[in-house]
Amino acid sequence: MTLILTNAILVLPTETLDGTVAIRDGLIADIQPGRTTTPGAVDLDGDYLLPGIVDLHTDNLERQVLPRTNARWPGRAALLAHDAQCAAAGITTVLDALCLGDLGFDDDRQRTTLDGIADLDALLPTGLLKCDHRLHLRCELPAIGMPELLDTLASHPALCMVSLMDHTPGVGQYADLDRYRAMRRSGGDDPGMVDRRIDELAQQRGRLRGDNRAKLLARLRGSKVILASHDDRTEEEVAENLADGLRVSEFPVSRIAAQAARIGGMGIIAGGPNLVRGHSHNGNVAAMELLRAGLIDALASDYVPGSLVHAAFVAAEQGGIGLPPATRLVSESPARMAGLTDRGRIAAGLRADFVRVRVHQSVPVVRQVWRGGERVI
Repeated sequence: MTLILTNAILVLPTETLDGTVAIRDGLIADIQPGRTTTPGAVDLDGDYLLPGIVDLHTDNLERQVLPRTNARWPGRAALLAHDAQCAAAGITTVLDALCLGDLGFDDDRQRTTLDGIADLDALLPTGLLKCDHRLHLRCELPAIGMPELLDTLASHPALCMVSLMDHTPGVGQYADLDRYRAMRRSGGDDPGMVDRRIDELAQQRGRLRGDNRAKLLARLRGSKVILASHDDRTEEEVAENLADGLRVSEFPVSRIAAQAARIGGMGIIAGGPNLVRGHSHNGNVAAMELLRAGLIDALASDYVPGSLVHAAFVAAEQGGIGLPPATRLVSESPARMAGLTDRGRIAAGLRADFVRVRVHQSVPVVRQVWRGGERVI
């Protein structure tokens, strides 16, 4: 069966084209300029047609499981809601970023991870999921029991990426302790308890980080899993990561770290929400600053699935790079980082993953989504 999409602005790897795409057996069969009068062709009314979005890191499942503090949602229903939200945002391939190891403020985080993986295993064979789901394990290096948890999941067939994280207060993303204390107090935590926990976590980091890091690297050595650093702040941190064979720098929090990652040949991932909002929610380097300096290779949704299509148009216009290069930041580049060579571009022979977008008063609106040639939104 052949599906034809016509009268669209096709966002190709290096240009836009007013044209037509033919899909056969879930793959892109042909691309032609102009409109077609073939009976049954779907007229896209001049909207943009982008390749399906590839999201390397989203925490969105955690937000569906805990829509409010102390209001835990049934896991499988939460996963289905997460899947639907990602698809509605134009994401056709999603790496569900689930956390291994807790640093003391999120008691149920491990339950969310293990239940989420079990729910994903149960739902994948059913055909009910709209997106192609893969796993991204966020490993807290100073966390008690993290290596043991990783041992049980390192051979999971859906595992695609592992990031080495350290969310100890005073480090990386949370280097500003005054800001960290204010964040915890605003969430209702007792100030005395927060101060005690900061001291405990600093001591725990001193005991466990190095050993846990060595165990993680040993466990994944020789595997096809992509290893990424997380929240790099200094040149020294980047140098350590390069020495250990990491080739992706995820969400560097300073320009100095991003520059060091670029010099070292690492792929650099920035946050879509940071780019759309114009600044970091934690006071770290602005993604737009990194983009204009040529220090971003890919964007990830982080905590807002809907940020990625929006971020591509912001990057094209405000970043001044044009829509084809901006679209590559959310499609081709993340696909390549994840080792997925069959998607990410509108090109013959690749998967027919598409997002139909119309811009309304400067806001891009996702209208339809196809995955493998089948419409899911």
